[in-house]
Amino acid sequence: MSAILLVPPASEPLSLAEARQFLRVDHADDDTVITALIAAARAHVEALTRRALLTQTWRFVLDAWPANGRFTPRIGPLQTLLAVRVFDASGVAHALDVESFVVDSAANVIAAPCWGLPAPGRSVAGIELDVICGFGALASDVPADLIHALKMLLAHWYDNRGLAAIGGTAMQPAGLHALIAPNRGLSL
Repeated sequence: MSAILLVPPASEPLSLAEARQFLRVDHADDDTVITALIAAARAHVEALTRRALLTQTWRFVLDAWPANGRFTPRIGPLQTLLAVRVFDASGVAHALDVESFVVDSAANVIAAPCWGLPAPGRSVAGIELDVICGFGALASDVPADLIHALKMLLAHWYDNRGLAAIGGTAMQPAGLHALIAPNRGLSL
């Protein structure tokens, strides 16, 4: 399964002003660096948790339907299923009715009766699902512990801009994984 970001979040969960206040930076000299670090920290927290912090649109590409009809995307939390397409052998996309699918946001699952799903005509990338994921559109929708993890990571990276570590262990502050653990999506 591939995941392709179609529409990134409209903003960051932490503003430049909030970041500067947290970092105790009272000048604008590092604004470009801080802005880039905010985006990088958000992306890192999202990768570690497998959760989109703010509303984003993703496309999931499958080769075949799961045998049980239940698809669990690697990114959550799920909000809305926008579109489902199945490609025939000629590569022509055929839209399926999204109303025939159930989006279980709590379990982060998209389900449909497996006997009612048309088989794709091509063996690779024959199915596309466009989905809106994220805790919400506003920074206030993001769990406070994930905002704090983002701030910790931002501060650590800002303070250690010149460090390069083998294996990346020095690039993450102590306690980061414990802080994000309750929100982490696991894959079995």
